Amino acid sequence: MDTNYTVLARKYRSQDFESLIGQDVLVKTLTTAIKTGRIAHAYIFTGIRGTGKTSTARILAKALNCLSSDGPTATPCGKCENCRAIAAGQHIDVMEIDAASHTGVDNMREILDAAQYRPTNGRYKVYIIDEVHMLSSSAFNALLKTLEEPPAHVIFILATTEIRKVPVTILSRCQRFDLVRVPVETLKKHFAWIAEQEQVELSDEANDLLARAADGSVRDGLSLLDQAIAQTGGHVDETAVMDMLKRADRGVVVDFMQTILSGNVANAIAKADDIYTNGADLTMLLSDMMEWTHWATRMHPVLRIGDSEHIPYTADQRERINNINKHVSLNTLSRLWQVMVAAVPEMQAATNQKQCFDMLIVRLMHIADMPPISEMIKQEKTSAPVAPVQKAEQKKVEIKTATDLANALSNAREMLMYSYFTKNIEVSEIANNKIAYFDRGDDGDFQKKLIVWLNTNTGANWTLEKLEQSGQQQTVGEQEKIAVESDPMVADAMSLFENAEIVGVSKQ
Repeated sequence: MDTNYTVLARKYRSQDFESLIGQDVLVKTLTTAIKTGRIAHAYIFTGIRGTGKTSTARILAKALNCLSSDGPTATPCGKCENCRAIAAGQHIDVMEIDAASHTGVDNMREILDAAQYRPTNGRYKVYIIDEVHMLSSSAFNALLKTLEEPPAHVIFILATTEIRKVPVTILSRCQRFDLVRVPVETLKKHFAWIAEQEQVELSDEANDLLARAADGSVRDGLSLLDQAIAQTGGHVDETAVMDMLKRADRGVVVDFMQTILSGNVANAIAKADDIYTNGADLTMLLSDMMEWTHWATRMHPVLRIGDSEHIPYTADQRERINNINKHVSLNTLSRLWQVMVAAVPEMQAATNQKQCFDMLIVRLMHIADMPPISEMIKQEKTSAPVAPVQKAEQKKVEIKTATDLANALSNAREMLMYSYFTKNIEVSEIANNKIAYFDRGDDGDFQKKLIVWLNTNTGANWTLEKLEQSGQQQTVGEQEKIAVESDPMVADAMSLFENAEIVGVSKQ
């Protein structure tokens, strides 16, 4: 039994710039820089896992130290002593450091102290610091000065999946390269080539599923391919990959979405039961349903932005989606998408995913059955004619005494005017829509506010005469206080408390 099996992700790791797939801009920039001698002293590579950050760092280290030429070369031979040692991770001048296990400032000081010495076997000392965002703040600070002005023989190559966690002071000292997700078609070509090298039968449908499941990561895709080969014995077809990924067939997903949009809840839940019984992962099924909704929206005749070359459905499945779109509006597809997006964290947190998924189906079918908002507004307008609004005549207030005015202000909830009127206004006369009064508080705005209120609420034009001297009349508040004090029940209550005093009367 061979115990030295090398997984595909390691066996087919890129060894030169030419074999680095999906990163054309990066390759062109680095090869041009090497050819023109414009080699920076520090690089930082960022991107999702499995896109080639560490592989690129090793290739760059080979290019700088390859013995096949008198200087750095964009095409390292891969055969010389330096190239073979770097590929094996054993070169004395190329140090790969895992920042996750060397986070402290002491680790960084050891590296920087060793950087002062010239390389032993190569032209450059190359420090590859993987997952650099894991370094501590002190370690980053220790690295700053050397990173900005390193010795001429030192090259720093930093790699990270969390670029936002790297201090700006570090980023400003490096040339930054963002490694992009590898396109599906590029991954398919790569996987097909590897299957040919491994003498494995890989169907086009299975290859498509693996490439899409990789989500732009070469390493993830090769790990899935490795698993599929081990599971099938070298005959990888769509059914095997579907079973491995716990995904429903796309034809099944199209059927399921058509049932949901048909409005038959019982049939939809019965189909969900069948899919679940056959071993599909409901979280993956929800992801497939979201994928269907996305592509159905792009293919909708209103938008017509679907790119047939990248749509992950067969010709007959695309035809079925087009037929469904004839009876489904963009509003409905948009509402389905919103409900499914909201259901993702619910599914992840649910203790019983099947129950959560069944309730999601009910929500989807009810939201899909709703007419567009514009249609509901139109139906509301046409179904119930709105009778002309009759403006109710406002009941006019009758003011004959100061108490009438106080009560009217209180009933109208004009509490500021009511409070000021009852405490500060001595009314000398009210007659024929005229009020003569003395204002103890001398508020110039009160007269303006009161006359506007009187004219609006009584239907008459009032005149207010502000007197210069007090006539020693009581305010309405004082009159109410005297009335309350003269009440026998109040007098009895006051006698129970020594030095009791009525400070105000509140109207309820």
